[in-house]
Amino acid sequence: MKKSTSTPNGWPNWSNRTLWTGDNLDIMRGMNSASVDLIYLDPPFNSNKNYAAPIGSEAAGAAFKDTWTLNDVDEAWHGEIADRNPTLYTIIDAAGLSSGKHMKSYLIMMAVRLLEMKRILKETGSIYLHCDPTASHYLKCLMDAVLGKGNFRNEIIWKRTSSHNRAKRWGPIHDTIFFYVRGSAKSTWNRVLQPLEAKYIDKQYRFEDERGRYRLSDLTGPGERDGDTGNSWKGIDPSAKDRHWEVPPDRALPSWFVMPKGYSEMTATTRLGVLDAQGLIDWPKRGRMPSFKRYLTEGSGAPIQDVIQDIPPLSASELENVDYPTQKPLKFLERILKASSNEGDIVLDPFCGCATACVAAEKLGRKWIAIDLSPKAADLVKTRLRKEMGVFYEINHRRDIPARTDQGEVPNYKTHRHTLYGIQEGVCAGCRQHFLFRNMTVDHVVPKSKGGTDHITNLQLLCAACNSLKGSRSQEEFLAVLKRERLRR
Repeated sequence: MKKSTSTPNGWPNWSNRTLWTGDNLDIMRGMNSASVDLIYLDPPFNSNKNYAAPIGSEAAGAAFKDTWTLNDVDEAWHGEIADRNPTLYTIIDAAGLSSGKHMKSYLIMMAVRLLEMKRILKETGSIYLHCDPTASHYLKCLMDAVLGKGNFRNEIIWKRTSSHNRAKRWGPIHDTIFFYVRGSAKSTWNRVLQPLEAKYIDKQYRFEDERGRYRLSDLTGPGERDGDTGNSWKGIDPSAKDRHWEVPPDRALPSWFVMPKGYSEMTATTRLGVLDAQGLIDWPKRGRMPSFKRYLTEGSGAPIQDVIQDIPPLSASELENVDYPTQKPLKFLERILKASSNEGDIVLDPFCGCATACVAAEKLGRKWIAIDLSPKAADLVKTRLRKEMGVFYEINHRRDIPARTDQGEVPNYKTHRHTLYGIQEGVCAGCRQHFLFRNMTVDHVVPKSKGGTDHITNLQLLCAACNSLKGSRSQEEFLAVLKRERLRR
């Protein structure tokens, strides 16, 4: 008996630190399902601009044209979207009517890729899409349709520049990042704090003793409660003020706090007694409720918010700046990775550019894979990572399409011929004409050279003429030719 070489669903079919040069759609189609923990993408924005790095910079030669023109292949992709996600099809069609063919083409390009990203993302995974107001409203609708509006978490605003003077309108100074999760109940989320500003510290941490600076925070929450949180403690009845005791969480306790055994199982009033015994309760001389003394420590910070103003764009003098068009700050990516991934998780950047997400992943102990269409990006990624991580740092640079290994033992694709004939009811998947069984041939929808597999879900029956016409073309190109030559009913 032949030994199976398949891997379970969710196992990666690539090694860590892999960079692909090629079309990210083809490469993602070859990736195993549910194998990525976090996706960050910073795609072109449909800005109708050309971007190029300055001559003489590390990124010299890196350029891309952010202009989209609707063509026959886009229309064929649109047909594929109609089969897989009718809602998505309707959104793109409406965008084409309201904003023109350029927007429709751009959204088709994004939609087929978002469908693959959803497939390869784990149930616990998250996706962050970085864009600007050029197409953000349409991209939000796409993500609602692909990932589900219930899995939307945040629209994050990043203040990417200090000012812009524009005639007759408010200065555009922000980018938008849409944050979605794959499975709302299981997604990875870590509490991340951003550093406190000096002005905030001076204003809030106004008290000081031998243990350091501290501020006072409330020990009660609104509303009466039954049970211990509503009981009197040291002669103070919170219910009299329509309040209840709210003990500070463990993360608010200073490093010198001595945690008694079984502290978390103690009643609220017992824990208040422990805090008081260790000098963490402030007692006013008269007339007010006691407060918790929250000390300023190295770990003090404000929970991250959906408006980011504390991470400025890169200046020309910063060491990490390689003059790559649209380069983002390392701190920005580190914040995202800390919030939505853990050490050892796999991070994918399908539009990697100058590899900021890869550098952030490496520094934070995450695994990473990346894709970029430009060969220059590969050189830049190698140079930058060796500069950041050391001259002996190596990456796996690939130009092939990964072969999926998560579909179990797959028989020879020709054995599905009878089954496909029944599924298609004898109708050719190309011209849509009816043929006898002997006139039909088995074809790969996504060619094996583009990451397609022998699994029945990637197979179709074509008549001899259509099979010859398709040849080495992609399915999208094939359907576009049929439509152009009026061979498809």
